Amino acid sequence: MKRRNIIKEKSFDFAIDIVNLYKELVLEKEFVMSRQLLKFGTSIGANVREAEFAQSKPDFIHKMSISLKEANETDYWLELLYKTKFISKMTFEKFQKKSTEILKILVTIVKSSKQ
Repeated sequence: MKRRNIIKEKSFDFAIDIVNLYKELVLEKEFVMSRQLLKFGTSIGANVREAEFAQSKPDFIHKMSISLKEANETDYWLELLYKTKFISKMTFEKFQKKSTEILKILVTIVKSSKQ
């Protein structure tokens, strides 16, 4: 029986949410920050997927560390979009909750992999 890969699932679901938020922002004529959000919010899961087939433990740690950096940068763009009133407080809090959960999982993975 195959074990669930929680970070893979959560980062993919988060990427879908990011894509949908991007589409909404573009309709509101916000193109610069939304593009950054799209880039970093979807690359979290892409790097998690790359880490699945890492060539070595250091390669795995490297890929997961990149995902962690991308998640942190996604948080930045979400906060900036909220503070500049492109997204509502409710939307910001929904995304930040998911983002924080992903960040915590990635920190745990990177730390435990280094031990």
